[in-house]
Amino acid sequence: MNINCNGNLIDLSTPKVMGILNVTPNSFYDGGKHKEINSIIHQVDKMLSEGADFIDIGAYSSKPSAEFVSEEEEIKRLVHIIKELVETFPTIILSVDTFRANVARASVENGVAMVNDISAGLLDDKMLETVADLKVPYIMMHMRGNPQTMQSLTDYNDIVKEMIFYFSERIQKVRSFGISDIVIDPGFGFAKTLEQNYEVLHKMELFSMLELPLLVGISRKSMIYKVLENSPQEALNRTSVLNTIALQKGAKILRVHDVKEAVECIKLVSKLK
Repeated sequence: MNINCNGNLIDLSTPKVMGILNVTPNSFYDGGKHKEINSIIHQVDKMLSEGADFIDIGAYSSKPSAEFVSEEEEIKRLVHIIKELVETFPTIILSVDTFRANVARASVENGVAMVNDISAGLLDDKMLETVADLKVPYIMMHMRGNPQTMQSLTDYNDIVKEMIFYFSERIQKVRSFGISDIVIDPGFGFAKTLEQNYEVLHKMELFSMLELPLLVGISRKSMIYKVLENSPQEALNRTSVLNTIALQKGAKILRVHDVKEAVECIKLVSKLK
């Protein structure tokens, strides 16, 4: 349950918090909110002061039916911000949310310590060899298709069984490249119906058989606000409820928009042991 980030060994036996930093104009919750560098630095400072262990920066919205963004534009959005963050916060541990090898390389070469890939290497056949060459931890998620097609690919006979088989295959592939620091993400909201998301959460402890740290990204997603018939803006309390359940079922990293509340969930759940 350890990962090596920039030479620092991070112990995930105690759950950690990953703050979300979207630098896109169209993310489902905070798209366009952080465009200016001063706003970005302020937001990152806030997340770090509230207890974020990692900051996950993304420049390509992966919400359902998201608009296509070119590789060049994605790199352009990311690199100058990464440089500013590393200069402003020298001890920051950054993750880059991308499924493209060239974006991953440009990000790591400018200070990112981890790659977070929604496709587990299936959308860019150069990704795994690139991560291996960069010698950084690799987060791989369960998804079918791509952000433009994934919501039409939700036909499963046994979703959790099929996800475990998917991860088993991908873990073997990733390890064949010499990548040892691996985190898995069930991919809530990706190629899953509302009911399937809750089935995966209900049975999430079954992923422990893979013997890898588990990242959960539920924050303010539609699986919360559609049930309660409201909006992402009203989903903070509901996010905390599901994050608490996720921790009890084995989550080791909570990927969230709201760091303070996630840290509180971890502290309270830790008292149950």
